[in-house]
Amino acid sequence: MSAVPAPDPGPDAGAVWHYGDPFGEQRSAHTDAVLVDRSHRAVLAVGGPERKTWLHSLCTQHVAELPAGASTENLILDAQGHITDHWVQTELRDTTYLDTEPWRGEPLAGHLRKMVFWAEVTIQPADLAVLSLLGPGLADPAVCEALGLAALPGTDAVAVGDSGAFVRRGPGEHALELLVPRAEKGDWQRRLARAGVKPAGVWTYEAERVAARRPRLGLDTDERSIPHEMNWIGGPGVGAVHLDKGCYSGQETVARVHNLGKPPRMLVLLHLDGSVDRPSTGDPITSGGRPVGRLGTVVDHFELGPIALALLKRGLPADTPLSTGPGAEVSAVIDAESMPPPDVRGAGRLAVDRLRGRA
Repeated sequence: MSAVPAPDPGPDAGAVWHYGDPFGEQRSAHTDAVLVDRSHRAVLAVGGPERKTWLHSLCTQHVAELPAGASTENLILDAQGHITDHWVQTELRDTTYLDTEPWRGEPLAGHLRKMVFWAEVTIQPADLAVLSLLGPGLADPAVCEALGLAALPGTDAVAVGDSGAFVRRGPGEHALELLVPRAEKGDWQRRLARAGVKPAGVWTYEAERVAARRPRLGLDTDERSIPHEMNWIGGPGVGAVHLDKGCYSGQETVARVHNLGKPPRMLVLLHLDGSVDRPSTGDPITSGGRPVGRLGTVVDHFELGPIALALLKRGLPADTPLSTGPGAEVSAVIDAESMPPPDVRGAGRLAVDRLRGRA
């Protein structure tokens, strides 16, 4: 097999894009088990006795009492409620691990260090590589044996080996994430390969992610994105924003959108015309010559063809004809099943409508 590098420049530069058969690798993720090397992601280790309450005061998720083994997504917002950082957070061995996009590791660490003040907290890079395992074949006993486990982990992360590695559930029905010391990455890859887990490139992971409508910071978000647009609302293990906590930057916007209004945009899946050149992330989306949104991640899926995530003006009908690409030459169709449910008025909006006699 010959490893083909991911596009450079690009968000996954330095990773393997595929091993010569990208669609075959995607099929294997649906029928067998594959390993995707995502070790280009940045991982931070936050230590100290006050780390959980300190992080709780800065972020959108309720993590002050996050138990050992628990994992969740988390965000930092600016004062206007716009998303600036997103990470996956795991509590294990008296340490809080944060893994984020490759280009956000140092900026996130720098921001957190500025916010320490007098808290008993330490922040440092963690020399861990992220390996994503996908597919129903993960249930094979040989995979558990390779991981050194009697059974695959449930909701809690589990330490494997004695050098700081751990495995947790990943997003999706058949997904695990293995975080291992970088010096041991090759050993773990070989061990899992002997158990029947096939190598796959990041293209496979991205195709799965887009089809499942899971957004990615910096690709599917822009400088105006708020959590409600990205479906990042929910408690630990469910989303990245807990609605029953407060005292964090951007909280007012989150509460206002939840209680009074609705997000101005919606995240949807698009099917793209495959007979022309692919559009790019960030390209405008138009309808009848008028701008209606922004294109996010674009990827070729082995079953669905060329697909993309997009932020569109909320309320746009699913059958609206769309165009994208630099010259608006690429036709696009909204996947109707990806449309958000009909708007439900929040408690605050109901109260306002009653006051005005419209309820």
